[in-house]
Amino acid sequence: MCGIVGLFSTSARVDPGRLHSAIAALGHRGPDDSGLYIDGGLALGHTRLSIIDLSGGHQPLTTRDQNLALIANGEIYNYIELREQLEHLGHEFLTHSDSEVILHAYAAYGDAFLEHLEGMFAFALYDKPNKRLVIARDRLGIKPLFISQLPYGIAFASEIKALLPLCERTPSINGQGLVEYLQNQFSSGATTILQGVERVLPGEAAIIEQGSVRRRWQYWSPLAVRTLSVTQDEAERRFDALMQTVMQQHMRSDVPFGLFLSGGVDSAILLALLSRYASEPIRTFSVGFAGTRLVDELPLARVIADKFGSHHTEIRPTEGDIFDSLPFTVWAADELMRDNANLPTALLAEAAGAELKVVFSGEGGDEAFAGYGRYRTSWLERHVKALLGPGTGGFRTRGTFRAPWPGRVFNESLLGVAKQARRPFVAAWRATPRGWSDLQRMQYTDIVTALPDNLLVKADRMLMASGVEGRVPLLDHRVVEFGLALPDALKVQGRQGKVFLKRWAARYLPQEHLNAPKRGFYVPLGEWLSDGYRARLGQVLPHNHAVREWFRPEGVAQLIQASARSKPAVRMLLAVFQFALWHRLFIEGDGERPPARCNPLDLLG
Repeated sequence: MCGIVGLFSTSARVDPGRLHSAIAALGHRGPDDSGLYIDGGLALGHTRLSIIDLSGGHQPLTTRDQNLALIANGEIYNYIELREQLEHLGHEFLTHSDSEVILHAYAAYGDAFLEHLEGMFAFALYDKPNKRLVIARDRLGIKPLFISQLPYGIAFASEIKALLPLCERTPSINGQGLVEYLQNQFSSGATTILQGVERVLPGEAAIIEQGSVRRRWQYWSPLAVRTLSVTQDEAERRFDALMQTVMQQHMRSDVPFGLFLSGGVDSAILLALLSRYASEPIRTFSVGFAGTRLVDELPLARVIADKFGSHHTEIRPTEGDIFDSLPFTVWAADELMRDNANLPTALLAEAAGAELKVVFSGEGGDEAFAGYGRYRTSWLERHVKALLGPGTGGFRTRGTFRAPWPGRVFNESLLGVAKQARRPFVAAWRATPRGWSDLQRMQYTDIVTALPDNLLVKADRMLMASGVEGRVPLLDHRVVEFGLALPDALKVQGRQGKVFLKRWAARYLPQEHLNAPKRGFYVPLGEWLSDGYRARLGQVLPHNHAVREWFRPEGVAQLIQASARSKPAVRMLLAVFQFALWHRLFIEGDGERPPARCNPLDLLG
């Protein structure tokens, strides 16, 4: 796993100093090595976390004739099979790196080369004879990639913080991105929190020539999936073969790996499969919150760890651990998003990173196989919600800030774009094929919004901040296509979700574990928000520069008071609080890494 950054300038030369600063901003993503390639107005920078070909995988990679150069972040899981095909065609490899197959696949197949790559990746490939740069992101958006049109060319990077040294001035806040964050937890699609900075979309590629984007296209989309007509038994036979291939490919590594083990189904399935194919016990890590009203999942995780004989570590963060980790997780997330699970995930990554470079995680099972409760609401409830929030069949209709709070807290600029907060969900819903069911539409909407722009931000950034690569086999595109294509009856029955996956997993896991209610990954921030902490927030937050620019200070003060008696008010308050922290780190500051533990109020004060 790595960090990439680059600049394709319209001028004859680039400033190496700016590139070195940008590379340094990605040092956490690649603490083992770094490299820089410059060819006139083109510069490619790379930081490396060594996973495969530890001694020979230095990047940028080039072909022997120096006509092609590459920087890549991620893993090409089918690199062994693809390398054999390319060698059969006469291609000569210079390393054993999985990334080198990208170069030779491009040389062999042209722009169709992306169809041959299976994995999680973001990369930039320079075709020197044609003076063209190809950038691309993996199908599900597991790996990040941002792009910015500058006055003197195009810049791109794995994280926004690496773009800042390449900009002539700090970008301004994008009100559309901010209101999406406030209402949805994240901005989505190409839209980010910063004006002039866009995401390269999952499954998207672009060609850059002469300092501008000449072409952007989707080389993969879930919209091509068509519903299968299969029984449970037939689907299980197909899934057996698929998961054997997926797991064996995802387990390719020249370093040891572990697993984040929750009390849920997906990570338990991964432990069963990893234990089946591995030659030694798996290292597992779990987190819980003792002494709170939340149901502690540590006992459930411990039962599964014992069943498969893993070497298990439990982490029990305190109130202080959580709140004092907030600035670090806001910095690590990079783009503004507010999943509270970032906090314990960062602590898990810190613990795992002390001994491992690779950790598996169960993200994706709920999206691919319809596990979320929001997929199982009644027809009547969805009908009523559709009347209140049209455009998505009653799905994802309500934001975090509900009346009367937007009018009290948002300033005029935010209120002017507030009605556009649901735009990504409406666009996704309307893009789906006419023959799909509403369940498939709900899955797809999550797969192209909340999954890449929230859940996978957590999975990538919190781990990479501690120099750990996250692998998510349930988000292999072949698994997602399989799950999305299953008939509704194999995914949801009554109040039970993820029906197919749980029945398939019964060969590995106890029935009581499979039937346990889904709890989600909650953090007791509201329970830990003491009167003293709230009082100091009241002294700091309404007077903060960024808050006064985008919110009504008197409304924020009211929100702080309301948080003492209202859980929704706590969520709204934390949204404003984290925005202020993000603004302090990235707009007022230069994106510099804060301490792993520091009081966020001191940072704002």
